Amino acid sequence: MRRPRIVVVGSANMDLVATAPRLPSPGETLLGSDFVMVPGGKGANQAIAAARAGGDCVFLGAVGSDSFGVTLTGRIARSGVDTSQLRVVYGPSGVAVVMVNQAGENAIVVTPGANSAFDGLTEPELAAIRSADVLVAQLEIPLDTVVAAASAARAAGTRVVLNAAPARPLPAELLDAVDLLVVNDTEARALVGAGSEDPTALLTVVSRAVLTLGVQGAWFVERDGPTCHVPAIAVETVDSTAAGDAFTGALAVAWGEGRDLLAAVRWASAAGAACVRRLGASVSLPDRAEIDALAV
Repeated sequence: MRRPRIVVVGSANMDLVATAPRLPSPGETLLGSDFVMVPGGKGANQAIAAARAGGDCVFLGAVGSDSFGVTLTGRIARSGVDTSQLRVVYGPSGVAVVMVNQAGENAIVVTPGANSAFDGLTEPELAAIRSADVLVAQLEIPLDTVVAAASAARAAGTRVVLNAAPARPLPAELLDAVDLLVVNDTEARALVGAGSEDPTALLTVVSRAVLTLGVQGAWFVERDGPTCHVPAIAVETVDSTAAGDAFTGALAVAWGEGRDLLAAVRWASAAGAACVRRLGASVSLPDRAEIDALAV
C-alpha cells in the first residue's frame, strides 16, 4: 500500500511535563514525582502521530532561534517527519508547561513564541499542501495561515482535516474549506453551542465531523448519513495530554489510505487509547503496530 502523503500545518512547542499526586490549587506548591521535556504542540504532535501511524508526513511550522528550537527540529525529524521546510525565526520557541495528576488529567499553560510568527505561506509550502493527500491543521498558529492553507488545499483537491483547537469562533471561509472537522466537547460547544447531547449540531457548519469524548468514545456525523458512536477502548490512563493528537494524526493516515471514514475513526480511536498509556506527549504517540494491536 502506498503511504499517504500528509501535510501538517501547525504549532511546535517544547513541553515541560511534571507529574504530581494532584493538580495544585492557586498559590500552592506541590512536590512532584517525575519530569520529562519532550516536543509538543498540536502541529508537531499530529505530524509525529501521522508518521508513526504510517503516513509520509511533512510538517510546516516555525520554531525559535533558541536551544529549544534546535532540539524540537531534531526530535521531530527523528520521528520520521520531513522538517526540511520548518522555519526558524528569531526569538523563543513555543513552550508548554504541563502538570499531570495520578489520574492522567492535566493542566496546561502555553506561550506561543515562534508559532505566532508563522504567517505568509511561501510558494514551496503551498506546493507541499497542494501535492498532499490530506492536510491537517489546528488553531495554535495565526488563523490567517490556517485559512490560507485550507483554501490552497481545497483548490487543489487535497482533503482538509481541521482539529478546531483551541476553541475559537471560525470564519465561514475556513469552514467552507473543511472536509472533516475534529473537535472535543468544549470545542464543539464554542463553535455551535452544543456538544455530546447533539453531535449533529456540528453539521450546521461542516459536512462531516468527529466529536471526541475521551472515555465516552467518539461520534461520527455526516450530512445525509447515519450518526455513529464509536466506543472508547478501555486502557489504563497515565497521561491523556496527546490523545487527541494521536487520534487526529492516525485518522488522517487512515483516510488517506482510502478507508471509509467510520473505519478510520475506529482505527484512530485505537491510536488515542494506545497514546494515554505513557507519559509525555510526543513519546506517548503510538506506532502502527501498537494501533493495530488495540484496533477492533
